[in-house]
Amino acid sequence: MKILILNGPNINMLGIREPEIYGKQDYKALLSFVGEVCDRLGVEYECYQSNHEGALVDKIQEALGEFDAIVFNPAAYTHTSVAIHDALLAVAIPTAEVHLTNTQSREDYRKVNFITPCCEKTFQGHGFDSYRMAIEYMAEKYC
Repeated sequence: MKILILNGPNINMLGIREPEIYGKQDYKALLSFVGEVCDRLGVEYECYQSNHEGALVDKIQEALGEFDAIVFNPAAYTHTSVAIHDALLAVAIPTAEVHLTNTQSREDYRKVNFITPCCEKTFQGHGFDSYRMAIEYMAEKYC
């Protein structure tokens, strides 16, 4: 099994951006954490992060035929991107949505979500463990 770990805007700023909300661990620590989870499960993976909507759409499209599943933290694009929504529907690759925080308990504008309808399951509010839970879910379901 091969999983694309996809991260949207500002995830590269972990540890710097609002550490009281997103935690003090940086993006490098997230990549290490994801790698340890995937290695433990015997899952091949690739991590990709972009602050650009079109780059994320391109990566989703390129995943077709290359990856068995996607674990995706769309970050702010969760609340705004019909383009990402449409790309996920187009490729129809099993996708789990992840968020470090619980978006439903935050600002009202974060309650709008264009990505959840394209995903099998959402894991949110567990920090880095949201990624672990999503990777384990995909590995158990598709391996």
